[in-house]
Amino acid sequence: MAVQNKKVVLKRHVTGYPVEEDMEIVADTVELRVPAGLKNAVLVKNLYLSCDPWIRGRMSKHDDGAAVPAPDFVIGEALVNYGVCKIVESTHPKFNAGDLVWGMSGWEEYTLVTQSESLNKINHPELPLSYYTGVLGMTGLTAYSGFVEVGRPKRGDTVFVSAASGAVGQIVGQLAKIFGCYVVGSAGSDEKVALLKTKFGYDDAFNYKSEKSLAAALKRCFPNGIDIYYDNVGGAMLDAALLHMRHGGRVVVCGMISQYNLEEHDGVRNLVCIIPKSVRVEGFNVGNYFHEYAKFEEEMAGYIKEGKVVVVEDAVEGIEKAPAALIGLFSGKNVGKQLVALA
Repeated sequence: MAVQNKKVVLKRHVTGYPVEEDMEIVADTVELRVPAGLKNAVLVKNLYLSCDPWIRGRMSKHDDGAAVPAPDFVIGEALVNYGVCKIVESTHPKFNAGDLVWGMSGWEEYTLVTQSESLNKINHPELPLSYYTGVLGMTGLTAYSGFVEVGRPKRGDTVFVSAASGAVGQIVGQLAKIFGCYVVGSAGSDEKVALLKTKFGYDDAFNYKSEKSLAAALKRCFPNGIDIYYDNVGGAMLDAALLHMRHGGRVVVCGMISQYNLEEHDGVRNLVCIIPKSVRVEGFNVGNYFHEYAKFEEEMAGYIKEGKVVVVEDAVEGIEKAPAALIGLFSGKNVGKQLVALA
């Protein structure tokens, strides 16, 4: 039985800021079965697709040996990112038809997954399945591993989080409170600042767009300095934060959304600050922490059920809206975790 399979494909490789016209919706067909003789594969129906800034790097053509998180997307093929899926048919011994899973899938209605090791069974279907695009999926593991494993928080630490109302930032701030820290976030609108204080429990927050000086804003919020800076934006915010790090401080470099669309990246002038204060600046890739996922899932599910972690999602419905949702990330249109609901 063949059914329609709409997909988002890359129309052209991107230079600078992406636009919706770099992608297009293509209507294809798919048979609802795993091809005969193909072992350890599953055909899935995608229920939710995750929108994440990191896939912007895969939309460009890299011929210069630049470091990228994964191979470039191929023009005319469906984009790929994490999603929540229901298995239609399986030839993999670990999965059965009807299983709910999350993992790497295509930006399409149905995907044939041949690398089934990238899929994880959903162990808490009593929680919203969409959470597995965010707080219980790659996004949540990113927040947790970056803050706990790289940041190494201690009770009483002062923590600064940029892009604090986003998918990762909202979780980092709440984890900081669970660990007994003082946490301040920055966001790009007064609405998001209010959300940080009233919904996510941040001790303080500021709208970086309305501040005359980022350095002055951080001095106001952290008169005695910053122990942990969880960096999601890079650029000028990273430069300002380096000025205010405490001795032995940790800068967790998770993302640099302010830089992804620039043909020439901004420089960082205040690196000299890391020497006298013995500041550790460390980037990380969540892929190195997937071996801890089972432990993380149980811990985070517990926090959610206890009300210690709350979630704000920004969902659009229909695969046709996926390109606009992705583009909106780079201008801060989303409030909370951006995702696309397909079913």
